[in-house]
Amino acid sequence: MAEDQLETLIYKVLQELVDEPDREGLKRTPHRVAESLRFLTRGCSKGIDGILNGAIFEEQVDEMVLVRDIELYSLCEHHMLPFFGKCHVAYLPAGRIIGLSKIPRIVDCFARRLQVQERLTTQIANALQDALKPLGVGVVIEAQHLCMMMRGVEKQNSLATTSCLLGMLRDDEKTRSEFLTLIHGNGRHR
Repeated sequence: MAEDQLETLIYKVLQELVDEPDREGLKRTPHRVAESLRFLTRGCSKGIDGILNGAIFEEQVDEMVLVRDIELYSLCEHHMLPFFGKCHVAYLPAGRIIGLSKIPRIVDCFARRLQVQERLTTQIANALQDALKPLGVGVVIEAQHLCMMMRGVEKQNSLATTSCLLGMLRDDEKTRSEFLTLIHGNGRHR
């Protein structure tokens, strides 16, 4: 069996960090970490076309479509520590809609890469804009960053919020206001 380069590198990191990298609890750690990193960055090998898989439908609707509170997990590219939170995605159809389950899949595709929250937000919005050519797109991400919580400034209750608004969600005040009201749960049923 060929030696896994990533496992070898992780073992070398362990040698730098701990006194006994070969102790019982660490024997399979290079393998587990390599598998974990590949899983957490699997979005690098995915494309939007494969995710959409023909799930764009001609439909004459003109009301906002919103999927909110999409769980989001990513790795900060600066420290390779997780950030996690919620993503809210809306669009105003212009004769085309997307299967609703595809929206969280698009979020995951871009989140499962080494990322920064700012870029992630715009990538999601631009992917929907390119695929659907809607009248507008809105994406808001609210996330906590372990690189801020566990190290550096060590602020456990900080929440980073980023947004990308395109088309009518950016330019039309009434539409933008409706989107922001909806993502904050006003009138939400439970």
